[in-house]
Amino acid sequence: MALIRSTLINLSLAILVFYLASAYQTRNLLETNHTPAPYFNLPVLNESGERFSIAELKGNTTIVYFFAPWCSVCRYSMPNLESTLIDSDINVIGIALDYKNEQQVIQFIDDLNLNIPILLGNQYTQSNYKVGAFPTYYVIDANLQITAHAMGYSTQLGIAARTW
Repeated sequence: MALIRSTLINLSLAILVFYLASAYQTRNLLETNHTPAPYFNLPVLNESGERFSIAELKGNTTIVYFFAPWCSVCRYSMPNLESTLIDSDINVIGIALDYKNEQQVIQFIDDLNLNIPILLGNQYTQSNYKVGAFPTYYVIDANLQITAHAMGYSTQLGIAARTW
């Protein structure tokens, strides 16, 4: 009986520490109480002259995933993002930030064999979405309102849970 009680206490403490660390880490991100997502209109990677606007996301739940091609956590997390959303009605777009050139982003995406749309962000986008570390992502509902956010590595289960 004491072992079960000790295990439950340790598990509860681990959950509490995880929650507090997560809350501290995301404290500077945009609010998730249906705050309007900031506008963007960005170039699409590998599409000569094509641009993608946030208005194109209206009507669908979308994960907007901000990454940097030098980010090792992004390298491990992005495949989880893509595989979680296979056969799902959730959209996902990646927005590259803090890159040297377009080729660096292309190499990163090719190395991971990703098929999600990738946009080329800038400092303005990074500032508007308050991205201070990578990866950072937001869940945006069909009305372009922010409903969830996270920073750092996320498992398939973690990503799926934030989109429910």
